[in-house]
Amino acid sequence: MRKKATVIGAGNVGATAAMRLAEKELADVVLLDVLEGVPAGKALDLTEAAPIEKHDAKIIGVTGDYAQARDSDIVIITAGIPRKPGMSRDDLLSTNMGIMSSVTREVAAVAPEAVLIIVSNPLDAMCHVAYEVSGFPRNRVMGMAGVLDSARFRAFIAMELGVSVENTHAFVLGGHGDTMVPLPRYSTVAGIPITELMSKERIDALVERTRNGGAEIVGLLKTGSAYYAPASAAVEMAEAILKDKNKILPCAAFLDGEYGIKDLFIGVPVKLGENGVEEIVEIQLTDSEKEALEHSADAVRKLVEDMERLKS
Repeated sequence: MRKKATVIGAGNVGATAAMRLAEKELADVVLLDVLEGVPAGKALDLTEAAPIEKHDAKIIGVTGDYAQARDSDIVIITAGIPRKPGMSRDDLLSTNMGIMSSVTREVAAVAPEAVLIIVSNPLDAMCHVAYEVSGFPRNRVMGMAGVLDSARFRAFIAMELGVSVENTHAFVLGGHGDTMVPLPRYSTVAGIPITELMSKERIDALVERTRNGGAEIVGLLKTGSAYYAPASAAVEMAEAILKDKNKILPCAAFLDGEYGIKDLFIGVPVKLGENGVEEIVEIQLTDSEKEALEHSADAVRKLVEDMERLKS
């Protein structure tokens, strides 16, 4: 029987994720949103592309009808609002907390065995909301951040060295944002550490560009933000789970003492398979890398504390 994936949020990220899921024939897809007609329209458009793209995945779009998500194997949650001019950080956090709580409650009721992949921002904090509200075990709630950040780092490495992106591997740990921790020692081209292939100055420049990857795109677009790469990142995670690949990818996972961090979602390497996070992979970090990861964890912890404050 074909697998089933539900994508919550039919905006640019959600619709692109639905497209990639279908075109890879990973699952039948439910695209769900609160906007009347939008998910149905996008789903119909994608269905009409199927004969050209040569896939038989079924795609339906629904407004607010969570019953259609019943028994989903994977649920990708992209719902939420971007920060708008004049909006405080607390306003954004409070609004998206409410949206994530509502969505997760609905999903957990109809798809109690699903694996949740959170894409909504602020990502690490939204993982906490989904984890608490769903009551799911920690292996079935995760955030898409490290795959995207690592892909950006890989793209910049390939551009810098004039090599195929397929030759590149990179690891970016920590929270999704300014405090992320790209690891040049674990980043390679055809197995060769990039520290052997370029100067520290160039590596530092690529690390900084990776940290600002999302902001760079926002600055160019003027309105809106990145969606092709975020959608691809979420679907790479979904594919690893749906195909039980046991693929090691950097994701926001709930740590229970790993890396010396407890009760916090933070980006680390994990093995993804049919049960979601099959294993958290602990790698050796230098003192400076540990310090950077702890700094990133502190930033995420502050967000979680802010959410607790906003609840009261």
